[in-house]
Amino acid sequence: MTSPLVYLRQEQTLIATLLAVLKEEQQHLVGADTERLAELTPRKAELVEQMATLAAQRHAALGAAGFVAEEAGMEPWLAVAGNDEAAGVWRDVLDQTRAAKELNRVNGMLITKQMTHTQVLINAMRSPTAAAEAGVYGPSGQTNFGGPSRRYVLG
Repeated sequence: MTSPLVYLRQEQTLIATLLAVLKEEQQHLVGADTERLAELTPRKAELVEQMATLAAQRHAALGAAGFVAEEAGMEPWLAVAGNDEAAGVWRDVLDQTRAAKELNRVNGMLITKQMTHTQVLINAMRSPTAAAEAGVYGPSGQTNFGGPSRRYVLG
């Protein structure tokens, strides 16, 4: 029977890697480097998938050891195991997971902000009144304020 600690150590390594990727993502979000962001997305998904697999394996190991086969089984297992190293690794995984969730939340806010800014710019470029107010250059190279006239004949 494999100890839950084996999987926990692997999770610790993966969450540290995920944190580094999220920090890199934040840098690219701030710098609006969409090419690098696109490269990070599959890496993040892969790490999250690997972490989910390891958590499932750790849960199975907890169940095999006679504990609840989910996160709730960790504390009782740690209490019975009396392993200070395992308790430290577990605390570290929990701390890093909280940090990763916060980084992901902030990155999500940055993405929303950039999407909103981009949408405002797109709307401004599409809006006929915005183009007229901004002025456009005519064939002579002179700014043409007001754009083409729209006169309607009623009658």
